[in-house]
Amino acid sequence: MKLSHLISYCWRQGRYLALSLLLCTSVWQSTATTSGAVTFSRPVALQTTQKFQQELQQRWGIELTALRLTAANRMVDFRYRVLDTAKAAPLFQRQTKPYLIHQASGKVLAVPNTAKVGSLRNSNMPQQDRIYWMFFGNNGVISTGDKVSVVIGDFRAEDLVIE
Repeated sequence: MKLSHLISYCWRQGRYLALSLLLCTSVWQSTATTSGAVTFSRPVALQTTQKFQQELQQRWGIELTALRLTAANRMVDFRYRVLDTAKAAPLFQRQTKPYLIHQASGKVLAVPNTAKVGSLRNSNMPQQDRIYWMFFGNNGVISTGDKVSVVIGDFRAEDLVIE
């Protein structure tokens, strides 16, 4: 699919334009090729230790798939695959506010809550083997290669490196 077609599709989505453009930018930045074509593929797991991934699977029923800058570096895109819906359920509670901590500076980034779209995260009941996402606002604090921690209630993933 050509990038111009993808942007045109997002533009036609009307009132969800901001989120559509944000998601299109995320897809484009991660999958655009030199020819301008966009390919969609199943994401590979985020580069962490095997022991850490096993702990996440056993305790939280998830696998981390991506942590990268998107939307012209104004957002941090955090993605994870649900492997066990019962264990992952606490990550989807609306009253639990996720945040991201930049380890070098100690700055805390939150998930933006927009007027029309709402919170830029998934909060419906999880389904097995689906990839879920959340965006953290980035005001220039985080750059590629930085170490961060993601906190969602009792869930804490530390020493994650921004792709």
